[in-house]
Amino acid sequence: MHPGPPLPPAAARLTRRRALALGLAAGGLGLAAPVLAGCATASSDDGPDPLIPLVTRARADADLVTAVLAADPSLTGQLDPLRAARSDHATALEQEIARVAGTTTPVPAPAPATSRSGADVNTVRQAVADAAREAAGLVSSVPTARAGLVGSVAACCAAYSAVLGTPPTS
Repeated sequence: MHPGPPLPPAAARLTRRRALALGLAAGGLGLAAPVLAGCATASSDDGPDPLIPLVTRARADADLVTAVLAADPSLTGQLDPLRAARSDHATALEQEIARVAGTTTPVPAPAPATSRSGADVNTVRQAVADAAREAAGLVSSVPTARAGLVGSVAACCAAYSAVLGTPPTS
């Protein structure tokens, strides 16, 4: 029996395990570029901070809940946690905007929302459902450091929308 050509040293041999690892690494690098492209940081030259509309909506939602509670105080147990959450969202988003801007000055508060006569739980549910969609749509376009905050706002609003239920069909 002829021994055949000498084998390369163990370090230079391409085993199935090594080929698989190299293939996964190369494939991972190919997938990483588009994923990481979405994580680029925004420069200050990109215009107004994209979180400002989320702050405005959070404040408006808290004001809406306040108006609904003024009209029907029996809803306090159901809606007060949402009012607190939306106020907390506005504060956290304002702090993030100030952090990126390099200032401690908070974002100017939006003009007070106009009174919504006839607003009820369904109006609130629709408002937080809209807020959830707006925040969820923004998650992929903000830098990674902000995606968690924006995603948390979206998830919280979606959860409250679900908890408040769907409006009755007519």
